[in-house]
Amino acid sequence: MNAVLNGSTVPEPKRLIIIVDYDAGNLRSVKRACDAVGINSLFTSDPEQVVKAGKLILPGVGNAKSAMATLRRSGLAEAVARAFEKGVPILGICVGAQIILDRSEEGEVPCFGFIPGVTRRLSPPAEKRVKIPHMGWNEIQVEQSHPLLNGIGRGDEFYFVHSYFPEPAKAAAVFATSEHGMRFSCAVGRDNLFATQFHPEKSGKIGLALLERFAHWNGSYAE
Repeated sequence: MNAVLNGSTVPEPKRLIIIVDYDAGNLRSVKRACDAVGINSLFTSDPEQVVKAGKLILPGVGNAKSAMATLRRSGLAEAVARAFEKGVPILGICVGAQIILDRSEEGEVPCFGFIPGVTRRLSPPAEKRVKIPHMGWNEIQVEQSHPLLNGIGRGDEFYFVHSYFPEPAKAAAVFATSEHGMRFSCAVGRDNLFATQFHPEKSGKIGLALLERFAHWNGSYAE
């Protein structure tokens, strides 16, 4: 059965990838990237749609403190937490990767706590002479296998725009790292949650391939 949303007929939420709209920006570029590879997606700020979703993307560009304030005020924080507890596959991107830990140094704000750890500011040694925010293409290094990282090898680069990064308390939650004056975690995960500090939707064919893998991911991986 189909549902009607904003005057358009769309498949039921279980057949969609829901892009969570919490006023954090970057939604349309994520939607365009999904469209480019034939992924059926829809962005929404409706907590009920989020809870019912078959898969979620939690994107974001901006500030962790304001992002968490919006998520809590709108009821979306509770909806995302319920979806995670239900085992719904979730992909976090950029700010969406930073707010899944216990807290963020950006505004010293408590976050979801799905993965133990802290989101920290990039603080490379002064002698490295690198610019913060970190903007541009960077090679990533896969630290342990994950279905969403299949096929990624030495020399593969993704696009970054950030000043903070997720730092899980345990190495088991770190799936990839990158370097910008210092080594930092750029892909983290736990159970049915996977998150990238880089932007797959802005990373050309290699990023689109990651989104395609997410569309087919059942939320599990071999530990």
